[in-house]
Amino acid sequence: MENPEEGREITAKINSAEVIKEWEERADNARGVQVVTLLGAKTDLGRVRENNEDKFEFYQPDEEDTLALKGSFYAVADGMGGHAAGQIASELALKTAIKAYYADKSPIIEESLRAAIQQANALIFDASRAITERSGMGTTLTALVIRGEEAFIAQVGDSRCYLLRGGKIRQVTEDHSWVQEQVRLGGLTEEEAMMSPFRNVITRSLGNSPNVDVDIFTEQIKPGDQFLLCSDGLSGEVSADEMAQAMRKGSPSQAAQELVELALERGGKDNATLIILAIKDIINSEGRPAKRKGLGALFGRG
Repeated sequence: MENPEEGREITAKINSAEVIKEWEERADNARGVQVVTLLGAKTDLGRVRENNEDKFEFYQPDEEDTLALKGSFYAVADGMGGHAAGQIASELALKTAIKAYYADKSPIIEESLRAAIQQANALIFDASRAITERSGMGTTLTALVIRGEEAFIAQVGDSRCYLLRGGKIRQVTEDHSWVQEQVRLGGLTEEEAMMSPFRNVITRSLGNSPNVDVDIFTEQIKPGDQFLLCSDGLSGEVSADEMAQAMRKGSPSQAAQELVELALERGGKDNATLIILAIKDIINSEGRPAKRKGLGALFGRG
């Protein structure tokens, strides 16, 4: 039976000398590996909302040392709260998380991601308590880090990450939402969850409490992979199969445009935001395909 928690880190690792050495070796493996990508991104107000509380951001370092140690960072956030507080929360989350992530010189990506997102959470929580108009503000955050031949996905909330591989798409993340919890417990089917009036009720977000749990997922990347990060304004209107169809037939930019237009055609009841990152090739410093020996063991695969 497949383990539903496979590839998912629930608790932080103990930083023994062995663990630190492993992560340093993983960073060394990333040195000189060039990941050739294409990026597409789009955000839209939708047809109902008066302001856009979604935000996307990315950072692709030029320095080889930074790329080897920390990789490239891509993220989507979906804010909530009145008086433009949601917009402020999503912007604070992404700016703070990216800055904190790259300021941390540890090679342990999972811990760096958790710490950066927790720092963003604390800032938003404090701001919501200090300013009356921002009371209750918060945001989701789903981030993707590509370092060498590894991908790390961090998630809080119901913004999603999908992976298209070999023409087939799957959802990497698991929504922190009331309906998804009911699905996991057997109280609702996936179809019932999609139709539920409570499908937008999330159970975890940045800014709701002083601390937040961050889920981390890991993947070994391959040429041809495409990652899609999106807010629920897109995933609530467009199916995974429709996402895959658009990604298979067009460039990331074309697919992003097509998918947002599809969400708008279906009512555009919420802001819709997405990033599509296509892995075109993975090459070493000599211009040859990067060696993949041993990487499977890092993820418990043969």
